Amino acid sequence: MSLLETIKSRPLPLSQMMGITFVAAELDKVTATMVVRPDLCTAGNTIHGGAVMAFADTVGAVGTVINLPPDAKGTTTIESKTNFLGGAREGSTVTATATPVHRGRRTQVWTTRIETADGKLVAVVTQTQMIL
Repeated sequence: MSLLETIKSRPLPLSQMMGITFVAAELDKVTATMVVRPDLCTAGNTIHGGAVMAFADTVGAVGTVINLPPDAKGTTTIESKTNFLGGAREGSTVTATATPVHRGRRTQVWTTRIETADGKLVAVVTQTQMIL
């Protein structure tokens, strides 16, 4: 089973609720898309910062999961920092691409870039995942 098939075989409830679709997965990069629905927006029909953060956290966490050592019991986010750089309009599709910065024995650090379909940068999120 490929990494992408493995991810899709164990869907996360929040990612399903948000409409996150994983489209590519390698040990060094995980990519997912999400349509900016009205219930994920703030005033002005643009994506809510919390939706951006949840999207990035999900994709970075999945990157960690596919890189866990065999004896690990799981992972949890212990730190996350978001730089909001632009918006995404309701009805548009955003793409999150997570890449590792550090993959250690106890922690992993991932950076996730969220962009619009035309390449406009919405946010850059750096998160630290603790290996359980």
